[in-house]
Amino acid sequence: MANEWIFAGAGLATGGAVGFLLDRLRQGGAYKSRDVLLEQAKTEAETIRKSAELEAREELFNRREELEKELNSARDAVRDQERKLDKREAVLEEQTSDFQKKEQMLQVTQTKLAERSKAVDTREAELDRIIKEEQEQLYQISGLSRDAAREMLLERIERELKNEAGTLILKHQNEIKEKCDQEAREMLGMAVQRYAAAHTSESTVSTVDIPSDEMKGRIIGREGRNIRAFEKATGVDVIVDDTPGVVVVSAFDTVRRQIGKLSLNKLIQDGRIHPSRIEEVVTETEREMDDHIRKLGNEAAQEAGVLGLHEKLIDLMGRLHFRTSYSQNVLRHSIEVSYLTGLLAEQLGLDGQLAKRCGFLHDIGKAADHEMEGGHPAVGADLLKRYGEAREVVHAAAGHHDDIRPEYIYTVIVAAADAISASRPGARRETLEKYVRRLEELEAIACGFPGVEQSYAVQAGREIRVIIDSKEVNDREAAKMSRDIAKAIEETMTYPGEIKVTVLRETRAVEYAR
Repeated sequence: MANEWIFAGAGLATGGAVGFLLDRLRQGGAYKSRDVLLEQAKTEAETIRKSAELEAREELFNRREELEKELNSARDAVRDQERKLDKREAVLEEQTSDFQKKEQMLQVTQTKLAERSKAVDTREAELDRIIKEEQEQLYQISGLSRDAAREMLLERIERELKNEAGTLILKHQNEIKEKCDQEAREMLGMAVQRYAAAHTSESTVSTVDIPSDEMKGRIIGREGRNIRAFEKATGVDVIVDDTPGVVVVSAFDTVRRQIGKLSLNKLIQDGRIHPSRIEEVVTETEREMDDHIRKLGNEAAQEAGVLGLHEKLIDLMGRLHFRTSYSQNVLRHSIEVSYLTGLLAEQLGLDGQLAKRCGFLHDIGKAADHEMEGGHPAVGADLLKRYGEAREVVHAAAGHHDDIRPEYIYTVIVAAADAISASRPGARRETLEKYVRRLEELEAIACGFPGVEQSYAVQAGREIRVIIDSKEVNDREAAKMSRDIAKAIEETMTYPGEIKVTVLRETRAVEYAR
């Protein structure tokens, strides 16, 4: 088909050439003859045809060579792909063979495990039977039942656990105690050292000296009108008895008692004692007392470095000067707690001014607890909230006696400073009855533990020394017992500061040479 196309092309080219030559002959002149021209044209046409045929063959040959090259390349690619597939097939066959071998090995292993499991079960059953027989023989030999043997074993385990627990408690307790004592000693020692307050114990005096016993009659007045007018104006009770040179002024409110005392002193000095003069002197004394109370409150606030207080709060703080707690002046106590809380807060990286404010106002409820219902923490928190103090200050007043759960760190610091101020030497006095009762409670708690022979409360109830039986309690159990006694004291008693629990255990061997 390709040859036919080539010959057809050659014919067309020859025809074109003949036409071209004839046209040239027509244009070239008539001097050449027709036969010569035709012969030449045929010769040229044949030459052109052969040339075109030769070119077509060369092109065909070249095309065939290109096709053969492409075909050879495709065959080589197919051969490479076949070789790769052959290799992959060989690898798959090897893997299949390995899997089959592993499967056979796994089946053999499972069979061996099943046999071994049966052997183990058989051996366990045999061991259980032997153990039961030996237990029965042991029960028969020892004469103990199973329950008795179990109880003996449990007692032994419990004793060993107690020893281990005592060892661990002793170890960790010493480490924690050393670290905590060191840090607490540094912080508290620094705070107490930087604040030095007067350690005198104050007491309220409610007696008035008179120049002579004749003044008693003038104080009472005709038919008692003077004393009635005085008691009505001041709100206090005047006790005139047989005690020479003394008249007693009694009142539940310490401020009223102070007003009554000052007014009575003025009347005695003036000498004019009658109802109208009594009212005049009492009114004047009340104004002076209000000014004096405000002055005391301002001076205390300035001394503590607490500024910007409401006037009512200043008046209430001034009233604390006439209030005592276990013979400790509450206003001086508040100033001391303010300083201590500020110093502790600064060492802990907190706001020292806010801490001072919390400590200064923590006992303000004692100035109004006679007029409002509730204890002084709740009364103080209500007052501070009413006059716009911060939540930290209100919470410190409400929770410094652990009446509520502390939500702010300042409450904890105020409670610690309050305990420091109250428990330092000479700060407070308690009645002999309460003191003896607290010592008896301490000794009773310690004697309630097994193995305790005697207990002694020493150092004004700051330490309890417990003597235990060395035969019943060992050293490790003694360490655990000291911790248990301290925990029992914390749960059952209320006391200022801390109580040291010392457990003593010793073994004595005594012999006489005769």
